[in-house]
Amino acid sequence: MAASVVGRSALWTRGFVKRLRLLPSIPSPLAACGTILRVAFYNPRPLKLNLKTPYIPDRDSERTPEWQKSREFDRKLYGRHGSLSGVDAAVLWPTPEKLEEIEAEEREWHPTLEAMQKNIELRERELEKKRQAREKLIAANMEKMPKMVEDWRQEARKLKAKQREEKARRERLLAEAKERFGYALDPRSPKFQEMVKEIEKEEKRKKKLLKRMKGNSKGEAASTDVKQAVQST
Repeated sequence: MAASVVGRSALWTRGFVKRLRLLPSIPSPLAACGTILRVAFYNPRPLKLNLKTPYIPDRDSERTPEWQKSREFDRKLYGRHGSLSGVDAAVLWPTPEKLEEIEAEEREWHPTLEAMQKNIELRERELEKKRQAREKLIAANMEKMPKMVEDWRQEARKLKAKQREEKARRERLLAEAKERFGYALDPRSPKFQEMVKEIEKEEKRKKKLLKRMKGNSKGEAASTDVKQAVQST
């Protein structure tokens, strides 16, 4: 009996401890005070910096990087420390070639007022020329507009007439096929296509014959005219 009671109490205690662990931690005032005290009494290590004398790189040393040996870095040293940098101020002035390059860059990116006014005038003249050319083109197109409209209408009329002719020819061919075979044919069928080829050949033959007859009639008329002229003389 006593052992069971002790076991239950042990299980209850273990469960209570687990529940306490699951609860969110609440910072106590003492912990906050301890953090403040640690920050207040923090004593950092001193930095190993020589703030009394300026840093001047050794140009003869191989460990000195190349950018610390450049003219730009010398200008920074002289501007920061003056004569203590050990840099000769006369060396910092640009060379004649560099000075010409700087002046050319200034003329390009910072032109004078007179140059800016000239550029504006040139730009306005170019815009005016473009505007006049566009107006001339529009005027010329407007003059051509009636003729262009009439040409378009003629083309439209020709296209409609051609479509009507093709439609009439197709209907005529379908009627002829129905009359020849006794039933309506599909225009895509091989029989209909073969019949169309035969009709086209026949039409070409008739045209050639008609042309030949016209040529013969013209030749005969010319010969009769010659005979009449000879007889009259």
